[in-house]
Amino acid sequence: SETTPSTTKPTSTKTKNIQVINQSCSFLIIGGGIAGVSCAETINFLAPEATVIILSESSLIKSVTNLVQLGKFAQQFEVSEIEAAQFSRGNVKVVKDKLKSIESRKKAMETTSGLRITYEFLCICSGARPKLVEADVADFVLGIRDTESVKEFQKQIKHGSKFVLVGNGGIASEVAYEIRGVEIDWVVKDSHISSTFIDAGAAKFFESRLHNKNASKAPQTVVKRMRYTEEASSGAALGPDWHRLLDMTGGAANDNVKVHFGAEVKQISRNLESDHPITVELTNGEKISTDFVVSATGVVPCTSFICDENFKLGPDGGIFVDELMRTSLDSIFAAGDVCFAGWEHSSFWHQMRLWTQARQMGMMAGKSMVASQRGEEILQDFCFELFSHVTKLFGFQVVLLGKFNGQGLENNFEFLFRVTPDLEYVKFVLKDGRLVGALLIGETGLEETCENLILNCIDLTPFGDDILNPNICLLYTSPSPRDRQK
Repeated sequence: SETTPSTTKPTSTKTKNIQVINQSCSFLIIGGGIAGVSCAETINFLAPEATVIILSESSLIKSVTNLVQLGKFAQQFEVSEIEAAQFSRGNVKVVKDKLKSIESRKKAMETTSGLRITYEFLCICSGARPKLVEADVADFVLGIRDTESVKEFQKQIKHGSKFVLVGNGGIASEVAYEIRGVEIDWVVKDSHISSTFIDAGAAKFFESRLHNKNASKAPQTVVKRMRYTEEASSGAALGPDWHRLLDMTGGAANDNVKVHFGAEVKQISRNLESDHPITVELTNGEKISTDFVVSATGVVPCTSFICDENFKLGPDGGIFVDELMRTSLDSIFAAGDVCFAGWEHSSFWHQMRLWTQARQMGMMAGKSMVASQRGEEILQDFCFELFSHVTKLFGFQVVLLGKFNGQGLENNFEFLFRVTPDLEYVKFVLKDGRLVGALLIGETGLEETCENLILNCIDLTPFGDDILNPNICLLYTSPSPRDRQK
């Protein structure tokens, strides 16, 4: 049917002394993070007459701002916090509440406060929660995820002199580099730092900045966009520049970072014989007396709600979705960190739970939901042909393209490097003479050229090592669709 149901006036009934308020909408989105908001914005653009409800645990939702195209795929953007009341406009409404259960057969859901919403199509964008280090002294283990956890972290570094940082991804790297006035013991299970994104060579490129933070860090610029705060925030994760929201300086004179390579946390126990309250024992036998532990060891999909039917799940516990973000249940979609990309991937794409992919998946889900309502057939968006992510590590712009670390290529590939200390680090990943991935650190200007070389599978064998010769201008423009057909 082409008819779009309008939002009904709330009606209420009382069941077992719980007041149930009924509403209805065309599209219901669970989650106010990047995936959910991108989904809602796409639906509102394609079908402005349709009613959309976003269910968010926080009164602040996340929105992409200051979008800059570095290439056809690579995009740099910031994440802003917006008051729900400001985002609610026209046929789009944000409801602050928490999902309790889904009745997929009746196309309805219920919140913890008793709100019942019926929908035509549902998209689950509930994100992921931090996977914390297990410990008997859980009060001393912090996970950095939302505004509330950051405020607790800020309080801890103001009163402590040292802490143990566990993890080797983006948040761990930001904490190690950005925090001042606190001694940090960084525990990584790998042989080099930031292994989620970079190789051992790039880690060496960054090490001078890590151990000389005050000299290497550029003056902090003003964030020219509005920010909001609230007393207790939960739900959507922080933006990429979360450390600029608050004063993250401790009171200790020493802010050295000591990295413990090839180790994991074995046990955390109370310490009664030191000025520091806990002792962290590592698998290599080291024992560290410290004030608290920051756990940044990844995330787990948030699927802790009740559903009358079982979703098909991926091996990582995420909700299994196909190339159009459809789940195994009728009229239910999923996007972002909560889902597992279950389709056959492109040769140059793989899933990582990152801001970039949350936005891409949310937009794809929005297109697919509108197409389903209209009975139209669509194809998967072209952005899933090539993995791309832009971030910032240790003060440098970092662009990741394709199989940037040789993921899934076994040993059948080679690396080419170009390194200028304190300026740029360029790595090409080649297989059978063709570029399949790239890691670009610094202002290289090679983003679009690399995208085109990867997607068009150009044989670079004749160029040899000169492909990265800085004296050669490497420019490649993608052929037109007509030329490709020829």
